Amino acid sequence: MEIFGKQLKALREERKMSQSELAEVLCTSKQNISRWEKGYFEPSQEATLMLARFFDVTIDYLFGVEE
Repeated sequence: MEIFGKQLKALREERKMSQSELAEVLCTSKQNISRWEKGYFEPSQEATLMLARFFDVTIDYLFGVEE
């Protein structure tokens, strides 16, 4: 889960987005984005798919399976 959080944060920062802005895009809370980035919680399958589509990366990339 640690890798996912790092990947998510890096992708978000590359787009110069705040956690609040990303949360708005995903219809979730800023707290959820923070928890995902810190590895406290894992996003749902639906949220994971939305993240992959939004950032135009694979789910494997998000979880560090591929670079």
